[in-house]
Amino acid sequence: MTKGNILITGASTGIGLACTEKFIDEGYTVYGSLRKQSDADRLSQEHGEHFRPLLFDVTDQDAITSEANKLTNELDGEGLKLLINNAGIAVTGPVELLDVDAFRKQYEVNLFGLIAVTKAFLPLLGAIEDCRFEPGKIINMSSIASKRAMPFMTPYSSSKAAVDSFTEGLRRELLIYGIDAVTINPGPIATPIWGKIVLNTGDDVPEVYRKILKRLMKLVDKESKDAIHANNFADRVFKTFQTHRPKTSDVVIKKKFFKYSLLNMIPVRVIDGFIKKMLKI
Repeated sequence: MTKGNILITGASTGIGLACTEKFIDEGYTVYGSLRKQSDADRLSQEHGEHFRPLLFDVTDQDAITSEANKLTNELDGEGLKLLINNAGIAVTGPVELLDVDAFRKQYEVNLFGLIAVTKAFLPLLGAIEDCRFEPGKIINMSSIASKRAMPFMTPYSSSKAAVDSFTEGLRRELLIYGIDAVTINPGPIATPIWGKIVLNTGDDVPEVYRKILKRLMKLVDKESKDAIHANNFADRVFKTFQTHRPKTSDVVIKKKFFKYSLLNMIPVRVIDGFIKKMLKI
């Protein structure tokens, strides 16, 4: 007997996979969005009837709509307890050197894809008149980068800041249905996304950037070694789901006081100076 239905986007690896396994272990049926049939087959084989694949890319509106309609028919009057918008990418590099299309790609996945999925599945969360099931919840995966924008990660951090603002407005709109929407803003999590962060430091990059980018990559490598384990983070996500009135924006990072709370007490221009000195800009 399942405790309810959960939808998680980007369920094949990293945070999405860890959350998928956590919610299945807790007795829920997880519907996970995936882009590859091979991932759908793998997870279905590993978790059996407790995992149901949904095949769509968050930038493909037709596929999202199709899968939302299929799920509505499958649930046959039941709803979703929770939507976790987790799918995302990280576009990096100096703003001066990035094409505008790189920013568009970043926002298409991290923001517009999230919006498209949310809108498509809102009825299954209870955004309908005379709803016969308990309203669900929405957890949007943001990042500490939305609050602490580092140089050369501007596309990623700005897209996550947009997710924060979107979620705040959405939560207040959905008060009429009793659907809660919050963000979780993690620092470094031990997931494959760290291996995908590549900053071009080749000869085609202007010399003014080259050494700074190399220093930043060393900093990224150092932070990745002190990252939170994905399974521990999934526990935090589950706790947020269980909490009646969770934090609307929950920053999750090791050594939080020194790496986040203390910095809130320091003027932004002073932090600029720290970054300038650290990266030798």
